[in-house]
Amino acid sequence: MIVKQLYADNRLRNFHYLIACEVTKEAMVIDPLDVERCLSSAHKHGFKITTILNTHEHWDHIDGNAEMCEKTGAKIVAHHGAISKIPNVDRGLKAGDHVNIGSSISFKVLDTPGHTDSHICILSEGPSPALFCGDTLFNAGVGHCKLGGNPDTLYDTFSSQLSDLSNETRIFPGHDYMVNNLEFTIDREPDNENAKSYLNSLEKQSPHDAYISTMADERKINSFLRLQNPSIIKELQKAFPDMSKAPSEKEVFLALRELRNHW
Repeated sequence: MIVKQLYADNRLRNFHYLIACEVTKEAMVIDPLDVERCLSSAHKHGFKITTILNTHEHWDHIDGNAEMCEKTGAKIVAHHGAISKIPNVDRGLKAGDHVNIGSSISFKVLDTPGHTDSHICILSEGPSPALFCGDTLFNAGVGHCKLGGNPDTLYDTFSSQLSDLSNETRIFPGHDYMVNNLEFTIDREPDNENAKSYLNSLEKQSPHDAYISTMADERKINSFLRLQNPSIIKELQKAFPDMSKAPSEKEVFLALRELRNHW
């Protein structure tokens, strides 16, 4: 599997992905807002784009679809519940479905609501697993729920699905928010030396050559995956005096998400 992470150079800091079969050079493009950047990369590497996958229906993930279809003839796949919101979807996806590219790539579809009600992530399984997670999981953070989402549902997605991913799973999110998210982690967990070290090494990185984290990294630096951490709970209890003395993981997650909305 060949993966090209493409940074859009826009104010929303979008990432797009080209995923190509090493054998046939057929490729899938994920959330291709910057169509010319995606096409240029595909041309450079000799890829033929046959599939467009939208992780969810927000404009910055679907507005390139029409142009991409026109120029490549690619078919659009997306969450079955988003068909009424994403024009011209050719295949609606459900949990457990598979998306195949060329002769060598197969992704398992995860139904991952929270950022929106109709959001999917795709997981490549095998010796080098990778999660393409749209706006559900970010490097050192999670997606917001302000535009059609629900934080309770997002917690359920994390607790029932993403928390079970192997440490080796590489994380490919929909935006480059890592530095800001690391700063939030340190603000919530001032004694997190891992987060400080990552921030020190990555705060000046080029988003065109961004660090690819793994779930092992995320479990060290992502507050939303560290819900039993005493330092996080202590800091949250300062911000939310009514928080339980021994809060549940869900209570901690929701408090973090609420705090992040205004941080």
